[in-house]
Amino acid sequence: MQQILVYADSLSWGIIPDTRQRHPFDVRWPGVLENSLNARGLTARVIEDCLNGRRTVWEDPFKPGRDGRQGLAQRIEASSPLALVILMLGTNDFQSMHPHNAWHSAQGMSVLVDIVRSAPIEPDMPVPPILIAAPPKAREPKGIIAEKFMGVDTKCVGLAKALQQVAETLGCAYFDANHVITTSPVDGVHPLLLKHPG
Repeated sequence: MQQILVYADSLSWGIIPDTRQRHPFDVRWPGVLENSLNARGLTARVIEDCLNGRRTVWEDPFKPGRDGRQGLAQRIEASSPLALVILMLGTNDFQSMHPHNAWHSAQGMSVLVDIVRSAPIEPDMPVPPILIAAPPKAREPKGIIAEKFMGVDTKCVGLAKALQQVAETLGCAYFDANHVITTSPVDGVHPLLLKHPG
């Protein structure tokens, strides 16, 4: 069995827009990925490590524990051997309390790549390859998260390109989720379902 670790935030955890509810596993994208791989005969297990509010390298001043560096090396160690690590973060770097732009967020992602590659895995286990996934571009935030994400739609401009540059520089695979999903018009941040599942 091939194990894939998804290290991400609420976009992957599966928040239903404008609620605090969660989509079931078969609906959120890590579940769609696992089911699709298994349907193709590739025995796979997708491990979800998706924490609401997780940033790349910054802390949430109101809800501690959201700095993506915290515990990442141990998660790699605990889940090994891994066939792949998927990193999909960035949207929370642009919450209203942060002044960051796309370049800052992409630099944070590069730090996470270094942590994955230097994690203390067992000597005979391979360092897993990394896929950097750009999250869908945020729209104007609405509903219960509007204040928290005020300005996200302008601060996040250029994130996909910045993450692609980091992936190319560090030798990671890259995927732009904007090709298959978009953010919901209900809250402007969390994704709609896959346009082309499977």
